[in-house]
Formats: sequence, structure tokens, C-alpha cells
Amino acid sequence: MSKKTHTGASLVTRRTVTAGLGAGILAGTAPFNIVRAAGPLKVGVLLPRSGYQAGIGQDCQRGVDVAKAVLKQMGLPELQIMNGDTETKVDVARTTAEKLIADGAQLLVGAFDSGQSTAIAQVAEQKGVPFVINIAAAPPITEQGYKFVFRNFPTGPMILRDAFLNQKEVFQVAGSAPKTAVMLHVNDTYGTAILKGTEAMFPKFDMPYKIVDKIAYDPAARDLSVEVAKAKATGADVLYAVSRLNDAILLTREMIKQRWLPQAVLSIGPGWYEDQYLKTLGKNANGPISFVPWYDPNKKATKLLKDALAKAHKGIGLNTNHVYTFEALLVAADAYKRAGSADPKALADAIRKTNITDNVSPGPGIMFNEKGQNDKLKCSAIQNRDGDTVTLAPKEAANAKPVWPMKRG
Repeated sequence: MSKKTHTGASLVTRRTVTAGLGAGILAGTAPFNIVRAAGPLKVGVLLPRSGYQAGIGQDCQRGVDVAKAVLKQMGLPELQIMNGDTETKVDVARTTAEKLIADGAQLLVGAFDSGQSTAIAQVAEQKGVPFVINIAAAPPITEQGYKFVFRNFPTGPMILRDAFLNQKEVFQVAGSAPKTAVMLHVNDTYGTAILKGTEAMFPKFDMPYKIVDKIAYDPAARDLSVEVAKAKATGADVLYAVSRLNDAILLTREMIKQRWLPQAVLSIGPGWYEDQYLKTLGKNANGPISFVPWYDPNKKATKLLKDALAKAHKGIGLNTNHVYTFEALLVAADAYKRAGSADPKALADAIRKTNITDNVSPGPGIMFNEKGQNDKLKCSAIQNRDGDTVTLAPKEAANAKPVWPMKRG
């Protein structure tokens, strides 16, 4: 009797693989000239392993590192990983995607950054090679009518929707709500998308505070003293931040230097919760609340991923980068198993029919709508606490109550 995987498909044994290969040799090719799977799927993984996003790209790589063991436990086929460095540059992301495909990549995964992912999506669509986005929130990526591009990550509006809902829940539990906020945001593709989304969506959620100023900055900047001074001068109760890793550290240090301690830092996106931020700043990392795509601590696959990460990377806490990079590879392996082929059209068709409920991220699971977007994802509110993070919302995933107002020590 065959075992079942998380998708309900039968587990392929060595005997059935051998029999299938034998039948394939006798038959030549399968219907529609699709060559049946004869080895690991070649997956090109594009990440910013150098440049100003290198820390996050390298963290995403940890999700790649542990995928092999977890996918094996889930009864899914092995993947052959082909690594590519985008160097945190859009043009390099494009040329690297082209090179990976030329070198034999049958599916692409990447690339954390929305601008870089947009460039890769254009290449993938042109070449007819499936592209599974691990992290990138700019809505236009899945609004182009692409047939080979899929995103298991929330768009900016989805992140904002849950951020506002989870903020209200946090304020309610804390018994306190701010009246004013100042927005500090990166001026890259992601930051601009969140800014525009905030301007469009904020009035619809009847939030208890008003945004008194919006201040943009370059994520590659090495001095943010002017921006922090301007934000502090508003007298706002909370800082509403849209950052990356390096600038989140820079902002925090500048806030300490200028002795600015708002009631809270409400972060929409990466930077403030990451291990490098926590370790670099120590006790000064305490307090910020991030409203981000996270993981569901109650799912079985979460434990598998946590255990694999702890074994491979001691002292590294599970986070967004690992979760969604792993899940992109989970989508690839699941589709490859069901398609039984590395043919790009067959893979894309299989990805389109994805229905993975044994996953890690919050929400009902991984499935894609007609645009290639998983629109069922949910986000969480997490707070930095003594070198780690705790989940504050949504309540079904919460394991702590907020410290409000924030304390750095």
C-alpha cells in the first residue's frame, strides 16, 4: 500500500521509478512530447548574496540549505539547486536569470527584492520557464498576465491590510493606542509600493492615529541623522517604518544617539526583526513590532523547518526569509512530483493547480489564483523580545502580549 504525501499523492518508490523509466524508454516520449522526469529538477535560485541586501539574501539562502532534508521528510523529490547572485542590482538579476536558464535551470526561484524579481519575471516569461517568487510584494508583478510567474508571498496591499487589522488587535490587548505617527520609508520599489498603499488604504481602516509626515530615504544611505531628526521633531507618538536590514540598524542607532524613544516602532516589512538586527543591537533591539508575513507555529511543517534550521544553523531563529524561500522550493518540488516532468508547460500547469495545506506560512495553505498569486496568505504581528521574537497577533497564533510602550533595555 503506497504512502501519502501532504498533497495526497502516492509516494514514488525506487521500484516505481525504475518501472516508469523502463516504460519511458520503450515508449520513447510521453503524450504531447513531454519528456518524463529522469533526475532532480534543476532550480535556479536568485538572491542578493552581495550588495547592500547581502545580509538578507544570505539569510534566504538558509531556507535553501535546509530544504533538502525537509522535502525528503515530506516525501517530495530532490531538487538540484543552481545558485545565482543578483548583487542587489536589477540589471544583474536579469542577466543572471538568463545565464541560469542557458546553463540548464528548469525553474527559477527568487529574488527577495521586488525590482529584481520584476526583471526576472520578464526573463522567465520570455523564455517560458516557471518562476516562483519567494519574497517580493510589489503588486504589478502578478498583474501582467504572465503564464509562468507565481508568487507565494503577499502583495503590498495584503501586507497592509493585515498590518492595520493586527495593529488594532495589538492596541486592544495593550489597552493603549497612539494618536500620531511619522512614516520613514525606503525609496525603492517596495517602499514606494507601501507608501502608495498606505495613502490609498489607511483611510479605510479607521485607525486611531493620523500620519503627520512621510519621509523617504535611500536604503543604501550611510547617514540618516537628518531624516531621524526630522521625524523626531514631529513629536509623533510612534514611528511607522518601512525599511531594509542595514538601514533599520542605522535608524535605531541614530534614534539612540538622538535620544528618541517613541511609544513604538511599527514596522511594515523586513529589517527590524531579523537575527542580524537582534544580534547587532543586543538589548537595544527590544521593542519594535513588525507586521510581516511570518509562520504559523501550530503547523506540523513549521516544526520540521524549525528543527532542520536549528540543526544546520545553530542560533538562527526561523523567520520570513527562511519560510518563504523554503515554501518556494516546496511549490517547485510538489509541482515536479505531480507533473512527472521538467517540461516548462507541464510544470507551470502543475503549479497552477497547487493545493498544499501542509505548509509553514499562516493561512489555509498554498494555492494560486488565475493571476498566479496566492491570495489566501495571512500576516502576523511580532515583537522583539530579549534576542528573539514573540507573536502578538493574530490571536490564534499569538504566544505573548505586547510590551507597550516599548522599552529598549
